[in-house]
Amino acid sequence: MFVIVWEFIAKSGREAEFEQVYGRQGDWARFFSKGEGYVRTELHRDTQQANRYLTLDFWISEAAYQAFRAEHAQEYAGLDRRSEALTERETCLGTFLAVD
Repeated sequence: MFVIVWEFIAKSGREAEFEQVYGRQGDWARFFSKGEGYVRTELHRDTQQANRYLTLDFWISEAAYQAFRAEHAQEYAGLDRRSEALTERETCLGTFLAVD
């Protein structure tokens, strides 16, 4: 399993909208679901900082994710631009492979 982990700081007052866009049934998850090899998205809110979130996007392999990105590059860029209005900052924390 290949996992991409992002950290987001949502704009103050836009947390609910952020959760709708980035959550399990949100715009990003629906977009990724077009891809062969997409498994799921998880959204986690920080218990100490209410506007800080982590997203975890699960794919069967890095190759599946890269193929999706290549095939849907324009759509990805457009959704990314629209989503920027909800965040102060976004940081890719890395990509990971399940070990068991």
